Amino acid sequence: MEDRIVFQDKNEILSNEIEEALDFALKQITQNLDVFTDKFQNAYSINNFYQPIENIEWTTGFWTGEIWLAYEYALEKGLKEAEKLKNAGEIQVEDFLNRIEKKIQVDHHDMGFLYSPSCVAAYKLTGNKKGKQAALLAADQLITRYHPVGEFIQAWGAMDEPGNYRLIIDCLLNLPLLYWASEETGNMVYHDIAQKHIHTAIANVIREDYSTWHTFFFDMKTGAPDHGATCQGYRDGSAWARGQAWGIYGTALAYKYTKNPEYIKIFQQVTEYFLRHLPKDLVPFWDLEFTDGKEPRDSSSASIAACGMLEMAKYIEAEDAAYYTKIAKQLIKSLWDFYAVKDSNVSNGLVLHSTYSNHSPYNTCNHYGVDECNSWGDYFYMEALTRLHKDWELYW
Repeated sequence: MEDRIVFQDKNEILSNEIEEALDFALKQITQNLDVFTDKFQNAYSINNFYQPIENIEWTTGFWTGEIWLAYEYALEKGLKEAEKLKNAGEIQVEDFLNRIEKKIQVDHHDMGFLYSPSCVAAYKLTGNKKGKQAALLAADQLITRYHPVGEFIQAWGAMDEPGNYRLIIDCLLNLPLLYWASEETGNMVYHDIAQKHIHTAIANVIREDYSTWHTFFFDMKTGAPDHGATCQGYRDGSAWARGQAWGIYGTALAYKYTKNPEYIKIFQQVTEYFLRHLPKDLVPFWDLEFTDGKEPRDSSSASIAACGMLEMAKYIEAEDAAYYTKIAKQLIKSLWDFYAVKDSNVSNGLVLHSTYSNHSPYNTCNHYGVDECNSWGDYFYMEALTRLHKDWELYW
């Protein structure tokens, strides 16, 4: 791509800064275990501090994922904290098994967000059998939301209502759970549903200019594509920043699991759109409609996008891989310099200035978690740091 975006005046995060960031994350997460072992972090902080909740939100897997990332780092360093982190992670895995067995708030598509960074991670890292059991049950739950008419997994809501007949771009991150389940069981049903959802999603949520829809609706009787909309972005035609970031990471994962070369091209175009709409410090506003001004930022989108670029870098030509790796390092450098928590008295999270859900004149979404930490922002920031620190076996 001859006209690719280059941020010539932006520094990349250095190896010593990556280690310093991981050292602080390890310290912060270990300190948090006193409150967040039998309880989980809420999806977003209040005045920069997370409150403990039961395991009921779609986001609780991210906190457990942070525990496992911290465990990996502590184990590599030979630190005593590794055992404490492992024990906490195992306690949370038991909670996730209880949740899926009792079907506690699992009637939606976010089984991957819940069970990949928590239970699949536990199984991959320690051979935890309860983690495997819970994750397979979660995969079973996820495929109950598949619609053969339309060939997609419904995001949320009752399955028999036309107004709910939709997917959202986020679900691309839920599909690795199904590929993993196929590998573990030999049952291709999980794999085939994931393949069909990827095809349907990518064919519909990506617009002609390579911006993305948050939500896409289908005709319930025929399965034909109907229309795109947003429940999260500034307006229906704008590009919600986190959705565009899900598109970057989601297409990278789509290529990982399908090896469809078209997905590399789509990844490049979706990423280019994201990069062309970044503000000067490379950390997006909550919607890519905005490139300056006083709108809230969404720092989590920068971390998600960086993870996607680092994942795709594994599969492409060396020159292209170096390009995306450099940009990922520039994004994480900006987060480290200007957004990362570096004092436990300021926050019990890892990254400030995220946006969960921001109301606008053109949408009806809830207004909460604006200019706060949020759990996936913290998780993907630490995942990006881990990817830059070593050759990481992903949980997804």
